[in-house]
Amino acid sequence: MRYNRLGPTGLTVSELCFGSLTIGPLQVGLPLEQGAGLIRLALENGINFIDTAELYRTYPYIRRALSGWSGEVVVASKSYAWQYRDMADSVERTRRELDRDVIEIFLLHEQESASTLRGHRPALDCLLELKARGVVKAVGISSHFVAAVQAAAEMTGVDVIHPLLNRSGIGIADGGAGEMKLAVERALAAGKGVYIMKALAGGHLIADVPAAIGWVREIGAAAVAVGMQSEDELLFNISLFNEQEIDPELANRLKGRQRRLWVEDHCSGCGNCLAVCRNRALSRKDGKVTVEADRCVLCGYCASTCPDFCLKVV
Repeated sequence: MRYNRLGPTGLTVSELCFGSLTIGPLQVGLPLEQGAGLIRLALENGINFIDTAELYRTYPYIRRALSGWSGEVVVASKSYAWQYRDMADSVERTRRELDRDVIEIFLLHEQESASTLRGHRPALDCLLELKARGVVKAVGISSHFVAAVQAAAEMTGVDVIHPLLNRSGIGIADGGAGEMKLAVERALAAGKGVYIMKALAGGHLIADVPAAIGWVREIGAAAVAVGMQSEDELLFNISLFNEQEIDPELANRLKGRQRRLWVEDHCSGCGNCLAVCRNRALSRKDGKVTVEADRCVLCGYCASTCPDFCLKVV
């Protein structure tokens, strides 16, 4: 496994980051022991970087996987908190639920622009103070927006940027792949630590995973966060990032596997999910939510707003 320095953080991370969103309740919802076992298998194969967030509700999997593990691990989490006190509570809750004294990376979740960064300044100030106290080691933002990446690249105090980027530009909220790529390269040139999300566009580019991952790796970010729901997916990606020949039987088992956003028949059409979908992939028709598959990046964030648990990435 290749390891890289993550910008100015002093942290060394595996180029393949385990994206934990996909194993949790917003997506496939693996049983605790199965999901924790998958993370543990990743650790045993050299992956030392795990991405999570308060929203994902995957802290129990990570805590179980890390129980008894003696190797170095870098955990990155995120919070939507914008007030100082709320961010302090988020970090403390993360420490408690993960059973970790220090959270290596903590990010402002889904920033959109310089304006939203100004609005979240109290939360950022909290993170910077916690960094000074050694409670977190690095702070930054995650974003689907070119404008936010551009703004964060110029901000003092931002160590890490976690942008959405894939070669098709699917899911980028305010531009295309080329514009986001330039913004990421600008952030790297400014000395920021960058790890990329949605390199496979939530599964839309799964027909040619090596090409999609290869395009992102060439940019030179420290790591790429990839969501993996099964041992087959994990072993495939480990081989890919290790630049090893893919086992033909493994590749065949994964061939043609597609994910989708499933809407249960008992959906009441309340519309809560429409407000959080940045890609305008959801609409209401005949009293029920429908999905425009070409727009959906399969993040599963909509599922967190559903009062009746009607939405899930499967």
